[in-house]
Amino acid sequence: MRIATVGTGGIGGFLAVKLANAGHEVVSIARGPHLEAIRSQGLQLQSASGTEFAHPALATDTTDDVGRVDAIIFGVKGDALDAAAQTCLPMIGPDTVVVPFLNGVEAAHRLIRALPEQSVANGVARVSTTISAPGVIKQTGNFHSFIFAERDNRPSARIEALRDAINAAGASAPVPEDIDKELWSKFVLFAALSGVTAAGRCTVGDIRGVPELTNLFKRAVAETVLIGRAHDVALDADIEDQVWASIMAFPPQGRASTAIDLEHGRPLEIDWVSGAAVRLAAEVDVDAPVNSALYAVLLPHKNGR
Repeated sequence: MRIATVGTGGIGGFLAVKLANAGHEVVSIARGPHLEAIRSQGLQLQSASGTEFAHPALATDTTDDVGRVDAIIFGVKGDALDAAAQTCLPMIGPDTVVVPFLNGVEAAHRLIRALPEQSVANGVARVSTTISAPGVIKQTGNFHSFIFAERDNRPSARIEALRDAINAAGASAPVPEDIDKELWSKFVLFAALSGVTAAGRCTVGDIRGVPELTNLFKRAVAETVLIGRAHDVALDADIEDQVWASIMAFPPQGRASTAIDLEHGRPLEIDWVSGAAVRLAAEVDVDAPVNSALYAVLLPHKNGR
């Protein structure tokens, strides 16, 4: 397959390495020092199992001369989505599929404002990765699941082809029954983890060990579950227990990427996490006091230092 990674960061970089080493033609769209490192030395993926190297077929900051691709793996920050979506247009043919792997639950809906609606699928990534240095992707943990489907969950040849490619490359791409349920199941966890660890400048261990933080976290989860169900998402009856079981399994020093960005003075994705929970709650007349408070506390830091 011919596959483009738009925003070759943690997720796009992980998949670029895996897919390139499996023999696919990978085009990596990146910028700045990260792009220069990819061009000069390729991509490096560091994980507990060792280090992998790969050289994409093309690394560029423009898509004008890329040509059409079979699939676009879309993994930019939420605030960069609109501008990045425009860069996809020259690469889209009649059968191209665009799979967004962004935090939050609104990426696909936002993409269809800029791209042909039939091109846009939906997806959620369950992997912990980051750019640790230009050209270097670091994975923490051993999980790497990429769940995606057409937005209406119908089977399609293009989704099956990309899914087969990812599975054969050594990552996991299971078949979901309901992509909206998968998206919201992660959002319920991430919105609470993001809001609490960033606003509280704390870790997962603190959430587990400080009763007041435990209560705050669980209230945030319960509130987001109500919002999802009000939007007719078929979340599991025991979703709150599932989320807490995940928190108990996380390393105690773990934090959401929002908390790490805050520490380093970088812009925050809060409009698409806590802010999205508030916005989506208002659409269905659900009260969201916990997410509203977390969003308000983080708003002064939205644009970074």
